[in-house]
Order: sequence, then C-alpha cells, then structure tokens
Amino acid sequence: MDPLEDVLALLDATSQVSAGLAAGGRWAVRFPPPAGAKFNAVRLGSCWLEVDGVSDPVHLAEGDCFLLTRPVAYTLTSDPDLPAEPAHPIFAAAGDGVARAGDGDEVFLIGAAFTFTERARTLLLDSLPPVIHVPAGTPEAGTVRWTLGELDAELRGRPLGATLIAERLAVVMLVRILRLHLARDPGPDAGWLAGLADPTVAAALREMHARPAHPWTVAKLAQVVAVSRSTLASRFKEAVGKGPLEYLTEWRIELAADRLRRGDETVATIARAVGYSSESALSVAFKRSTGRSPGAYRDEFARVR
Repeated sequence: MDPLEDVLALLDATSQVSAGLAAGGRWAVRFPPPAGAKFNAVRLGSCWLEVDGVSDPVHLAEGDCFLLTRPVAYTLTSDPDLPAEPAHPIFAAAGDGVARAGDGDEVFLIGAAFTFTERARTLLLDSLPPVIHVPAGTPEAGTVRWTLGELDAELRGRPLGATLIAERLAVVMLVRILRLHLARDPGPDAGWLAGLADPTVAAALREMHARPAHPWTVAKLAQVVAVSRSTLASRFKEAVGKGPLEYLTEWRIELAADRLRRGDETVATIARAVGYSSESALSVAFKRSTGRSPGAYRDEFARVR
C-alpha cells in the first residue's frame, strides 16, 4: 500500500476556479486568506508574490506556478514596494471572467482552490512550507497549467460529471507538487511527509496503512521492518514528530471518520474494520481525538452536506 495514495483517497475535496487576473503597468492586489489550498499559474508576463509570514517575495516568471498551503493573506504585484488594493472589488467586477488591475494586459494569471476536511489538511499540509514555488521548466508546472485549464473548462461549463472530475484534477495538481517538493527537499520538517522520506519509517507506515486493524505493537512493527524496537521508535519520533502507536491511533480515527462521512455502516462495524475491539472502544478514542462522538460527527457532517 502507498501511504500517500491512502491519505489522498481521504481528501473530501471541493474545487473552485477563480476568475483570471489580467494586469499591466504598476499594480498590486491584496488577497484574503484562502479557505483551502490555493494554486495559481502565470500564463503571461511576470510578477511578484508576497505571502504573510514569509520574509522574501517570490518572483514568478511566465509559466511558473505556486501552491499556498496555509490560510494566510498574500499579494500579487508588479513591484513589492507598491501599496496594494483589495482583491474583492476587482474580482466582483470581473463580468467576463477576468479581473483587471493596473493598466494593460502584460500579465495574466489563472487560479483555483480546493478545500478538504481539517483533519486531512493537518495530516497532509501542516509539514509543508507556506508557499511552494513551481518553476516553469519543471514537468510539474506543465501539469498544473494544463490541469488549471481543464478545471476551468469543467467548472465553468458544468458538463456531466464536472464536480467529480474537478475534485480528481485538484488532487492531480497536489500530487505533482508534493512529488516536486519531496524530490528537491528530501529532509522536510518533522511530519508525515518527512516520514515518507525515511526508508525505515516509510516501511512502517506502509505496514500500518496496509493493515490498520492489525494489533500492532512497536516490537511487531520493528520486526517486520527489520530494525530494533528502539531504532524504530527513535527514527519514527524524529521524522514524524510522534511515536508509531500514536500515529496509528490517529490514522485509525481518520479512517473511521472517512467511513462515517461516506456511508451508513454501524459504528460497531467501523470499529472492527479500523482496529477497535468494540463500538465503545472506538467511541472513546474518537471523542478523545475529535471532541465528538462518532454519531455526533456523522450528524454534523450530514448537516453541512
């Protein structure tokens, strides 16, 4: 089993394509924090990206893309020293699907965002930097540009199956950017992705993902991945930031939450499937982790749907 594929399969993604942005001359546009992960691609020209909390602005050349992984405000501008105007009035006036800033059409960007559950965001994005810059010459940039164009066509035209296709396309973009990030930064900060970069920890993650209901102990995991118990515990803690069994508990809760969101299985059935001996055992662990009982979680999710 591939842990990355497992986590991506739990994304309950909702995609949205924003109006394109055409700009020229001297211009600066300030955007509020996005609700989810935010993609942009520069189709024409170049500009600067400033992200709150990131010390240096990022220069975006034609063909470049970027991913924002945090709900923080950001600015796109021709000059980092210019005062910025708020994005909302500009995009509210985008009657033809293109917002305009400054004077002219020297620069054109297209963007999209997608949101997913808070627990999936924590697992997947929290260990990433706030912004990932994807240079034009990389295969990933080509994929993102193509996918943004396809997203635009699906969500504006709304043909049959558009929502499903848009969700899958958003995940394609995310996978390609995660691959690029792991390839050029094989030692990210502690977190789930850092665990995938360590061969021993990655092997343990694969075992837990392949058989989440197995009665794992650290000793059993260590035996399967052919290291000592102390070595596995130390390397796992260093890479992921938590112990193997703590991670396993969180993964089981995530699997249970996914089943609660997507189906009508009984809590007892879900408990057995994810490694708990009884409905009450899962209920106690689930409430400790999420603050809600499985039933309350399912009801709450059904209401927001």
